[in-house]
Amino acid sequence: MRDIRVAAVQFEPVPGDKAANLEKVAALAREAAARGAEISAFPECCLTGYWHLRRRSKEELEELAEPAFDGPCARALRSLAGDLRTTLGAGLVERGEDGALHNTYLVAMPDGQIRRHRKIHAFESDWIRPGDDFTVFDTPHGCRVGVLICYDCNLCENVRITALRGAEILLAPHQTGGCASPDPNIMGLVDRRLWENRHADPGAIEAELKGPKGRGWLLRWLPARAHDNGLFLVFSNGIGEDDGEV
Repeated sequence: MRDIRVAAVQFEPVPGDKAANLEKVAALAREAAARGAEISAFPECCLTGYWHLRRRSKEELEELAEPAFDGPCARALRSLAGDLRTTLGAGLVERGEDGALHNTYLVAMPDGQIRRHRKIHAFESDWIRPGDDFTVFDTPHGCRVGVLICYDCNLCENVRITALRGAEILLAPHQTGGCASPDPNIMGLVDRRLWENRHADPGAIEAELKGPKGRGWLLRWLPARAHDNGLFLVFSNGIGEDDGEV
């Protein structure tokens, strides 16, 4: 595999506003392309928003969802990837061919291809169905890419299977860190006051996000997934407030 310049792009999505989020993705994708990125990976469910999904009815989720390959978001990503001659990955709620809902990550390539990965270990809503397959594909950039979404990466077997299928680069979109959990050994809520006061005291929120509630938690396993399987892992995460969590 030749050297490839890849961008991990992070931003704060607007819950339920696909148009606003697509506009942000387009602006950031152009900036990344201007800096030489051939692949730009955006976060999990960044086009639809994430944690608000747990509060949505089935009807609301169905209204938000769209087809993976010919929906408005897919068409916009395909057009943008072609214009910029880059590969773009972004997440949304998919309405499958059978009507089922999925937490899906789309990867649009400059040659017009679109691939999807459905989150295998999906838990965001009782109405969102888990995926049942692994996703690895060739790209026009001369590399083979795999996708695992957030908790998919927590299980070492998932990354191993992806690597055995030939992935050289693993796109790992997340929406994590600072999450409420009954387990005292993982993450934990970030104090919102630190986030709200981030401009006056950036050191406090940086320490919180780099500690065991954020980066420290992720460093327990993500580097090992890359090391043990001999692949490059591209982590992209949402930022800011999301349904009351930071």
